[in-house]
Amino acid sequence: MRAIGLVPQQVVTESLVREPLVADGHAVSDPGRDLVKIAVIERQLATGRVGLGFVAGSGLQRGALASTVAHDAHNLVVLGVTDEEMVTAVDRLAAIGGGIVVVEGARVLAECPLPVAGLMSDAPLQTVIDRSRACNGAAAALGWTGETPFLTLAFLALSVIPSLKITDQGLVDVDRFAIVPLAVE
Repeated sequence: MRAIGLVPQQVVTESLVREPLVADGHAVSDPGRDLVKIAVIERQLATGRVGLGFVAGSGLQRGALASTVAHDAHNLVVLGVTDEEMVTAVDRLAAIGGGIVVVEGARVLAECPLPVAGLMSDAPLQTVIDRSRACNGAAAALGWTGETPFLTLAFLALSVIPSLKITDQGLVDVDRFAIVPLAVE
């Protein structure tokens, strides 16, 4: 299958091919091989569109990260080890009106609500800074190896910077400017 390969400290990605871990007939995350699931959920028009893929190179060993700050469409991006944790993260973002969140199991470890269109906060600046840093710290505690987990998520949904990205319509081969399937033929 195709996988988005993170490049440390870069917004560009690699287009990788990885053998999926399959459980009950479905491709699932394989944190032991540094391969986790990602989804982009359209959130402005209620289309129901969800793009699914996999990311290599995050270091995430457990839990899920989610954000409504995602260039350029600002859809909801969620990356996680289990589907259940990803759903927990998405549900929490819906409950707080958008923002960024880190979950482990059914527990929210850190969050930064951004109730103004899911992009901005009406809280005092220091509160937003503290919550944002807490989210970064919680992501690192779950194994995230990059410096800026939520900035990374935001750019994974930006389908104009090479090489493989993801939108609510699926994986995008930026070099070809084409939607491509998860499966490699």
